[in-house]
Amino acid sequence: MPKSKKDNSSKKNESTKINDLLPDIQSNEDELLTTNQGLKVNDDQNSLKAGSRGATLLEDFILREKITHFDHERIPERIVHARGTAAHGIFRLYKSLGDVTKAGFLNDTSIETPVFVRFSTVAGSRGSTDLARDVRGFAVKFYTQEGNFDLVGNNMPVFFIQDAIKFPDLIHAVKPEPHNEIPQAASAHETFWDFISLMPESTHMIMWLMSDRAIPRSYRMMEGFGVHTFRFINEKGDSNFVKFHWKPLLGVHSVAWDEAQNISGKDPDFHRRDLWEAIENGAFPEWELGVQIIPEADEHKFEFDLLDPTKLVPEELVPVQRIGKMTLNRNPENFFAETEQVAFHVGHVVPGIDFTNDPLLQGRLFSYTDTQLLRLGGPNFHEIPINRPVVPIHNNQRDGHMRQQINSGKVSYHPNTLGGGCPFQAGMKDGGFTSYAERIDAKKIRERSRSFFDHFSQATLFFNSQSQPEKDHIVDAFSFELGKVNTQEIRVRMLGILSLVDKSLASHVARKLGLNVPKPEMPINKSIPADGDPTEYESIIAKSSLEKSDALSMMGTKKDSIQTRCIAILVADGVNEMSVDAMTNALTEQGATYQLVAPHQGTVMSTNDKEIAIDQSFLTAASVLFDAVYVPGGTNSVVSLEAEPDAIHFINEAYKHCKAIAADADAMQVLKATYFSKKLPKDLKNRKKEEEGLIIENDIAVLTKSFIKAVAAHRFWHREKARKVPA
Repeated sequence: MPKSKKDNSSKKNESTKINDLLPDIQSNEDELLTTNQGLKVNDDQNSLKAGSRGATLLEDFILREKITHFDHERIPERIVHARGTAAHGIFRLYKSLGDVTKAGFLNDTSIETPVFVRFSTVAGSRGSTDLARDVRGFAVKFYTQEGNFDLVGNNMPVFFIQDAIKFPDLIHAVKPEPHNEIPQAASAHETFWDFISLMPESTHMIMWLMSDRAIPRSYRMMEGFGVHTFRFINEKGDSNFVKFHWKPLLGVHSVAWDEAQNISGKDPDFHRRDLWEAIENGAFPEWELGVQIIPEADEHKFEFDLLDPTKLVPEELVPVQRIGKMTLNRNPENFFAETEQVAFHVGHVVPGIDFTNDPLLQGRLFSYTDTQLLRLGGPNFHEIPINRPVVPIHNNQRDGHMRQQINSGKVSYHPNTLGGGCPFQAGMKDGGFTSYAERIDAKKIRERSRSFFDHFSQATLFFNSQSQPEKDHIVDAFSFELGKVNTQEIRVRMLGILSLVDKSLASHVARKLGLNVPKPEMPINKSIPADGDPTEYESIIAKSSLEKSDALSMMGTKKDSIQTRCIAILVADGVNEMSVDAMTNALTEQGATYQLVAPHQGTVMSTNDKEIAIDQSFLTAASVLFDAVYVPGGTNSVVSLEAEPDAIHFINEAYKHCKAIAADADAMQVLKATYFSKKLPKDLKNRKKEEEGLIIENDIAVLTKSFIKAVAAHRFWHREKARKVPA
């Protein structure tokens, strides 16, 4: 029987009386920040450190409380990097690094080190799309003979924040807004840009996020970075700083933003499927491991701080040495058991690799273990098969939830005599891990080093290093993202920040938003306590001594291979079988793949009355899922494709997204039905210079050679300015 209105009212009054006993925690906008125990927080921007550049202290209960609550907010999927995919592989060293590190797997060139690599997006849930504009996780677990080493990085070399105490704030801002759980896997919304516009230290990372690096063509075609500065320690105990890089042998490539949005609808598993199929087909993805090694004596010679995770070390200043190669050659057998249960941790190091006082790294050392305790059921997550090291484990840890190892004997402590003293501590000669003896002489303080105050010079360097198409894409990305922000105050504030990066960037974005570029708000850094001296922070807007860095642009990446590229071949009944065979043979020889796409599934008949099996129809296929398009000849096939709206749309869209398009000469009339028909040569015999990336030939040998070269070039971005194609 439904409750009466009187009953509901009575219940409401009872609830009100109970709530009256509790403090009103949402009563006004002037409330002060506190801990969970009501302690007022004086500084929520900096963790407690031994000096402004010193190590983060374990006694920082404010940091621990904040990070612990954040780590345990969601179960069972990862709070960040929830959507991922992974693969097994091996790492082979090119040359010994014994002069700088005693890490065994970086000294012996004769061994193969097993690895397990997980790629991921950051913001979205497990059910989100692969093609969100987002940072990509790039985490590598090395199963070395000295224990597991986890190189936990991203596809961008810097990060949003300088101190781990701000990580919960960053993720709370970028995640779906808590009142309506919208938007999913997107940064284009109010809370994210409100936070970013108040945190100028994020500016450099935002430039990367708004670039094409945020929408990679494939996990196999993106770089990886360790982000933090680590230490190498050699047998003598000497220290060198090191930055880690992964360089893909297929080059660094992206998709167009409009294309990424379409792929999300057509195949949200695009990157997962791409990696899986490449490995299944024997086209094993490869990256070279690179290191930038910096002597400790050079720590302070740069115009930026090596411990600042929002900064990179330009390759012009410290070249990247390529020291080995990683090959992924086996897919997981069980997604949950391996990909979902793998636990990475920046604190998993081996002798010869150590930490620095990077305040973001220091916080991650606590956070990663804390997160796994909840996500993987307790303290024994290291015993899950995918997380086990390949060396024996001897410790005094016992019991706990989901314990798998069965330990015999009655001794589980050290020192002991009842167990013969076992397990013994490992001396340095036995390969025991010893922390680097860094001298520390500082006061406990919540403060950021002044060397961390430059937030714009490397953001400007990044923008100046981009090609014109890449700059245009950054403008479009900012315009799209800020265009989704409804609060004009946030848009205006962000334009002020962009003006400190590049005035032309800010003006182009402002024009698209229908706004004027304002004078930046002062103080610039809203995270600085109000009782500080604002002029101390406003005046620090440095410039990089480098005008540009070629390594920061994707324009100069490797473009000499079409390995694993997927080509759409559009066919219908009456297709020229010889043309199809010639092209498919040439593509296969170069390591590419292809699919025959037709108006219907099943088979089509060639000009020689041969049945040709079809891979997809226009109903299931889309140009955004392919790297290039080829239209073979054959009178009846050409007539059918010309009359097929989906076929014309397919080609128009490929052109719009700047892809290579090739056609036999007698298929010209199909291309003449497109919206870019004006770009076609009127007479093949007397043509001068046709549109780049648009190849039409009589000679199939010449056609295949030219097409392969065009596909290797990846994209023809110059089309974008005049590509007003209604596709």
